[in-house]
Parts: sequence; C-alpha cells; structure tokens
Amino acid sequence: MQPLMKRLDTLQKDVSSAYKQLAIDQKAALAAEVEVELSRPEIWNNPNFAQDRSKQHAALLAMVTPWQTLVSQVNDIEELMQMGDESLAAEFEGQISALEKEFAQRKKELLFNGEFDDRNAIIRLSAGVGGTDAQDWTEMLERMYLRWAEKSGMQTKIIERSAADEAGIKSSVIEVTGPYAYGRLRSENGVHRLVRLSPFNSDNLRQTSFALVEILPQIDTPEEVDINEKDLKIDVYRAGGHGGQSVNTTDSAVRVTHLPTGIVVAIQNERSQLQNKETAMKILRSKLVQLQLEQHAESISDLHAGESANWGSQIRNYVLHPYTMVKDTRTKYEDRDVAGVLDGKLDGFMTSYLEHHLGTEN
Repeated sequence: MQPLMKRLDTLQKDVSSAYKQLAIDQKAALAAEVEVELSRPEIWNNPNFAQDRSKQHAALLAMVTPWQTLVSQVNDIEELMQMGDESLAAEFEGQISALEKEFAQRKKELLFNGEFDDRNAIIRLSAGVGGTDAQDWTEMLERMYLRWAEKSGMQTKIIERSAADEAGIKSSVIEVTGPYAYGRLRSENGVHRLVRLSPFNSDNLRQTSFALVEILPQIDTPEEVDINEKDLKIDVYRAGGHGGQSVNTTDSAVRVTHLPTGIVVAIQNERSQLQNKETAMKILRSKLVQLQLEQHAESISDLHAGESANWGSQIRNYVLHPYTMVKDTRTKYEDRDVAGVLDGKLDGFMTSYLEHHLGTEN
C-alpha cells in the first residue's frame, strides 16, 4: 500500500499546484458573482448583455467544475486508503491510474498562461488576394473553425457574414463560447495561404489564395476597456444584401471607427440599430485589447494605428497541389491529412503553438 500512497501524494501535490496556477478558486468566485447577477430579473431588460453574461457563466463553470471534481475524487481516495484495507489495493491502484490519466489531460490547461486565455473568442475572417478563389478559401476556413468548435464542445454564433457574388464569402465574424476558447484559438491569428488547382478557371491552373484570420478575446463588460467617446465616429447607413425577408430595409446598419487606431467595425446583421451598435462596440473592444497585447501598450490611449493581424503575417500554408500538406510557418508543425485539418483537426497546431510560445518566453 505504501507505493500507492506515494503515487497519490505526488498526484495530490501536482493537482493542487495546477489548481492554484489556474486560479480555479477565483474563477469559481467569479462564476458565483455572475450567477447572482443573472438571477436578477432586471438584467434581462438588455437581452444581449444578459446572453453574454450567461455565456460567460457557462464557460467559467466548464473550466471550474472538472478541477473541483478531480480534487474531490483525489481527497476521497486518500480518506479510504488511510483506513488501511489492503484487500482493496488493486481497486485503489485502478482509481489512482484513472485520476493520473485525467490529470495528464487536464494539465494541458497550464499552457493557457495569457491574460485573456480563459475568455470566449471572436473570429474575424476576411478574404484577401485571389478573387473568387480567395473568397471560396475564406468560406472553407469558416467551415473549418465551425467544425473544430463543434468537435471541441464549443458553442458558435455567426454574428456577421458577407457572401460573395460568385462563390464563398468576403468576410465572417464568429463568436466562440467555451472553456479557454481564446487561449486555444489564438494560434490561428494571421494570414492563411492556400495552394491548389483552381475550380474557378477553365484551365484548372494552380492558384494561390489568401485569407486573414483575426482572433480576438471577447470582452464581457464595457468597463474593462476605457474608450473615450471623442475617439469614436459612428455612422448609420442602410443595410445591404441580396434581398429577401431577412435583409434590413431601414437605416439600421452601424459603422464604428476608432479614430486614433483607424480600426473600423461595421455590423448590419441585427434587426435594430441599437443591437448593431452594441455588437460593433463589443467587437471594437476586443480588437483594441488584441492590439494592446500585440503593441505591449499600457493602456488603450497609448495605441497607435495598426491591425491586430496584418497581411504580412503569414502563419500557415495549406497545400493541395502538387502534394498535400498543412504546415505552420512559426512552429514548423505539419500534418499531411489536409482533409482532416480542413474538417477541424486543429488541436495539434494549437498545442504546438502554445508550447512554442511558452518556450520563447522562458
């Protein structure tokens, strides 16, 4: 029984250390605060805000509950083992092995050491050079991230989408809700390059297409980002589209420009001007925080003009011809299962990036 006690003691110390490093108690306290807030009827006077809070609460619980359960199970086994029943040694060994395996999976969360890694995320996709091919490529990326989120147990909502005339999309904005959504997705921030035989030209020539992927941490409350109203230019205009009942016919589309940085966010998908403005401001706050992280600025007022991800930051190549491979230009991680990657098999790239990023910090 002594060797088992030693293993359990080591596991207990490792779990306790990770628990503190991930600030599980603080996250649990925040989840309790948000739960109290959600119990007040008046919060639903602003449905968008209430829904954001509800998503934040769900994400916090998804991060906290597994660790609290793991700690409880480890403590329960320790109590039973201290009773000293040698006949249960084999059963205890099986339980300890299962908990060690569970901890090995959970401790990957220690890679999420960024300030906003435990937040929900916003993905912004924009078609680049390559015409119809680039727009089709952007839609392929949109599907890839939606499939990844589905496989990862994340919730998604497309909050803005601009379809292209012939095929694909010009842009898309996706909200991703789940544990460490931003921490997992931040590896995707940058330009993604596709090389393939084009299905859109008669000669079926090889074509190179580009799409810009921006990964932004979702900022849950306006108070987290201090934006001077004088720095904003807000324009209202008539929403465009291809027609149909779902298209606005009133001047409800909103374009918000942050003058010091030149960042522009335009939203027209919601039914009211107020909703469009709230959504645009939410995305703007997220973009400003991402820019603040990348420029190492102390405050929003210290930011200078620039995009959080620009067309010069190519991060990944997807080659479908003359060979098949997806390769990350930063970590050199590669996967020859291109179809699998485009169907959401991204965890290898994400973990490799986090480990590489952690290594460069140490």
